[in-house]
Amino acid sequence: MDLSTSTVLVTGANRGLGRALATELLSRGATVYAGARNPDKVDLPGARPVALDITDPASVSAAAKTTKDVTVLINNAGIGTGTDLLTGDLDNVRLEMDTHYLGTLSVVRAFVPQMAANGGGAILNILSALSWYSFPNTGAYCAAKSAEWSLTNTLRVQLADQGIRVAGLHVGTMDTDMTREVSGPKTAPADVARLAVDGIAQGAYEILADDVSRQVQAGLAGGVAALYPDLP
Repeated sequence: MDLSTSTVLVTGANRGLGRALATELLSRGATVYAGARNPDKVDLPGARPVALDITDPASVSAAAKTTKDVTVLINNAGIGTGTDLLTGDLDNVRLEMDTHYLGTLSVVRAFVPQMAANGGGAILNILSALSWYSFPNTGAYCAAKSAEWSLTNTLRVQLADQGIRVAGLHVGTMDTDMTREVSGPKTAPADVARLAVDGIAQGAYEILADDVSRQVQAGLAGGVAALYPDLP
C-alpha cells in the first residue's frame, strides 16, 4: 500500500502511540485525521484534528460524516484502569470493554462504508501481548484486549471481499502515560509506530512489535502449561 496517497484516521492521536503513529504517517506523506476526545489537544503540524470519543455513538457518527476520504483506519484509542476482574469495580470492567471492544467496533462500523466506497484500504487495531496472556491485577484490560483480538480476526475475514485488509498490532510494554507506574524495559512509541506503519504498507495481517509479543505468541501453541507454568 502506498501510504503517501492514503488518507488515515488515527484514534487517540493526541498522545502516546497515537501521536507517534500520526507523526510517522505524516512523515511518509499521508493525509492524517487525528481523532481525539478534545481535538484542541492535537498539536501535530499537518494533522487534521477531529473530535472523536469512541465510546460515544453520536461522536463516532459525527466524525464519519466529517471525513469522506478515509482509506486507512487505525484503532488506537484505549484505556487502562488496572482493574481486577474478581475484586474491581464493575463499572471499570464495563469501561474497558466499552472502549477496546465496543468502541473499536463502533468506529469500524461507521467508517467501513466510506472506505469501501473509496476502493478499500486497511484497518489496524492496536492490540497487546495481553490479548493472549492475562495478569490478575489487570484482568479487565486483558479480557477487553482479548475480545478486540477476536473482533480483529472476524473483521479480517468479513471485510476481505470489500478490499479492506485488517491487521492487528501486538506489543508488550511501551513508554507511555498508561505504563508510567510499570518498571522494566519499555519500547519507545516512535519505534512501535514505525513497525506498525511498515506493516500496513507491506499488507501484513499480524505485526509483533517486540520480543515479549513474539514469546507470548509462541507460548500459545503450548497451551495453558506453557503460558502459566506456575499453575499446580
